[in-house]
Amino acid sequence: MIYLVRHGETPGNARRFLQFPETPLSERGVEQARRLGERLAHHEVTRILSSDYARAAATAACIAEATGAPLEHEPLLRERDFGALRGTPYAELRVDPFAPDYAPPDGESWEAFHARVDRAWERVLEAAAAGPLVVVTHGLVGLSLAAHHLALPEGETPERTGLRNTSLTSVEATPPYRVTRFNCTAHLEDAGAPRGAPA
Repeated sequence: MIYLVRHGETPGNARRFLQFPETPLSERGVEQARRLGERLAHHEVTRILSSDYARAAATAACIAEATGAPLEHEPLLRERDFGALRGTPYAELRVDPFAPDYAPPDGESWEAFHARVDRAWERVLEAAAAGPLVVVTHGLVGLSLAAHHLALPEGETPERTGLRNTSLTSVEATPPYRVTRFNCTAHLEDAGAPRGAPA
């Protein structure tokens, strides 16, 4: 089984700006990650593969502490690189950074991003061959995986809601990579509704 996780909330999610790699978790995000760690401690986890961006690495560290599983950082799991737009509030953007044909200055085009996520998926499958795997990544990476590699439940459209902070998606580790649980935040039910922008 592959447990696909989006990182916990950050100040950038709460205040809605395009984030830097070093953007940390907010206090709320740390609590979300702690709760997710407690949830995953009840699952068999043999390994954790995480983006090395601070928000994902901190989320993965909470899961590693709760499960005792070894943690490895994988740069292929990083969020899309928005280049010169990083640090800009959404309200101040003069372009739509998510438009299909838009490539941010000094950043990744969608084509380059999806190609990188394809390579990340190959890496995930290699790691999952050794046993149940937790993958900690970012909103747009998760959406790319859902669109191009996963067999979602009938009627599920990930773009409708995006992936929530510390959401858990369970994926069978063999083709067709069927999703048995999608975008679940049951561990946060008594902590208020999660917030967050895609990145």
